Amino acid sequence: MENEIHTGTNRTGMKVSPADARKLLEVRELQTTMPDPEVDAVALRAAYLAEAGPVGSMPPPPTLRGMAGTAMKALAGKKMHVLLDKIAERAAFERTGTRLYDMMLQKVAVAPALPAGMTIDGVREIRDEEHSHYLLLAAAIETLGADPTAMTPCADVTGVQGMGLVQAMGEPRLTIAQALSTLLAAEVIDNASWELLIDLAQQFGQDELVAQFTEALAAEQRHEATVRQWMATALTEEAGL
Repeated sequence: MENEIHTGTNRTGMKVSPADARKLLEVRELQTTMPDPEVDAVALRAAYLAEAGPVGSMPPPPTLRGMAGTAMKALAGKKMHVLLDKIAERAAFERTGTRLYDMMLQKVAVAPALPAGMTIDGVREIRDEEHSHYLLLAAAIETLGADPTAMTPCADVTGVQGMGLVQAMGEPRLTIAQALSTLLAAEVIDNASWELLIDLAQQFGQDELVAQFTEALAAEQRHEATVRQWMATALTEEAGL
């Protein structure tokens, strides 16, 4: 298996050097009991939090249809922009998911061996479904009279969150199991988020979107189960069990 984990020259643990470990703990104790009176980090961060505004704003509806829909929901006390923000969030995450599977395809293409049951075609199938989900969400935003290219607050936040997953997947030294762990983290987030979006769309009476989103959730549940199985097999093979 490519880049298998092995015992090497790792010296990061404190027990490698007990004497230095004691000195480090002594310094830490001094820092804890004798804080710098000039800097109160907790108070400083509290001030930043109190002064901070929201992460961006929602754009106004760019079409008459969007304006009318928003106005009608507003009359009923419902804020359509909240639903649009969450749909845009999923669209942003599906773009990230597509990118993650693109990177996984590059990795498996050069891997000397894959876990039993894992194939390039299987990875590509999930990748294509992730992309189709992005297109579905973009179309849903347009159907509601909004702009799918706009960066909404929740889309912005999930984009930042996804950066960590992309950075992890971009590490060339990752084993297949570690790469699958990254994909699994994305799939767990994705499944929970689709469920929440479906619940919200139901409350807005968007029955057609609910049906489409429910179908997408079923696919995402298959993705999670598949990736989980691949990862379990990879770990078993790495451990020689």
